[in-house]
Amino acid sequence: MMNFPQKHTAADTTIFSVMSALAAQHSAINLSQGFPDFPIDAELAAYLGEAARGPFNQYAPMQGLPMLRQAVVTDFSNRYGIAIDAEQEVTITPGATYGIFAAFTSILVPGDEVILFEPAYDSYIPNIQMNGAIPVPIALVAPSFAVDWDKVRDAITPKTKAIILNTPHNPTGAIWSATDWDTLADITRDTDIIILSDEVYEQIIFDGQKHFSVLEHEELRQRSFALFFFGKVFNNTGWKMGYCIAPPAFTKAFRKIHQFLCFTVNTPAQYALAHHISSGRATPVGPLMEQKRNYFLSLLADTPFTIFNPARGSYFQLVGYDKISDLPDMEFARWLTKEYGVATIPVSAFYHNKKDDKLIRFCFAKKEETLKNAVDQLMRLNR
Repeated sequence: MMNFPQKHTAADTTIFSVMSALAAQHSAINLSQGFPDFPIDAELAAYLGEAARGPFNQYAPMQGLPMLRQAVVTDFSNRYGIAIDAEQEVTITPGATYGIFAAFTSILVPGDEVILFEPAYDSYIPNIQMNGAIPVPIALVAPSFAVDWDKVRDAITPKTKAIILNTPHNPTGAIWSATDWDTLADITRDTDIIILSDEVYEQIIFDGQKHFSVLEHEELRQRSFALFFFGKVFNNTGWKMGYCIAPPAFTKAFRKIHQFLCFTVNTPAQYALAHHISSGRATPVGPLMEQKRNYFLSLLADTPFTIFNPARGSYFQLVGYDKISDLPDMEFARWLTKEYGVATIPVSAFYHNKKDDKLIRFCFAKKEETLKNAVDQLMRLNR
């Protein structure tokens, strides 16, 4: 029998695939995986067709179509007032998960340590381990899921190569403040620690709050990869289109990996995104998702779930189920899917040690009809 090397300690199949498959098996409403169930903007779809009918069906340049990289630069100038070099600092990627792996691969060698904050997106630890490096998880402080900066200081060693963070945060919906960024700068000053800033939900932030990007912090920007995903902005997660913004030396190292992983990214999709961004007519995703969050929270208020904090950003709302069951969260999520027809994600899946705080994650990036039908099912928990 052939033996294959164990490259990481994560499960063979991600929790997202497991719960989506369970939802399909039991004809449950899928509020587990983070994807919308409504159409993309008609104009964006039209641009994709236009590209496919035109001369945009062959390989794009390795770093991405110039028109898309320039659209990203113009967009960041308009929204953040920051200058970015499209040629030397922007690389188009097949999704942000890919970008995170490529960034790690460009900097890590065996024995390096990487600090991450849990609960964490489930690709971080496998990405670190596949590069022979050692993940150093630090638990965020519930229920606000703030960073305990004393723990970060204590975790840094001479082997610390990088710190990866995510804001707005999946799965908790927490966001970083300007003070968080300043504290990170203080801690990493006079070190060679590199920052990976996962900002895929940067345009999905609520209640008049501001997203603070690492790119706005001039000191940290010089030591950072910033990773983004068009799919969360334009409701087209299946296109798997993202980008990395980093200083020229970092971008050069990133592209040395990128060119031998996928080399280039879907050309028609790049054309469509470039034109849609530049049109200025794209539906703003932030207000759309805030309305969906508010609607979902209003529905959940009549269920026995506990809402500790409304999500401050992202697609997701955490709830507690201690008033319903004392089952472990994985068992509870399976039970809820099978018996009540609603699929969720158990938050223990986002911890390396499967820490169970009796929390589950709902995705509210759905049609109102979907959310209403799901909560109608959950109302049966009151009986």
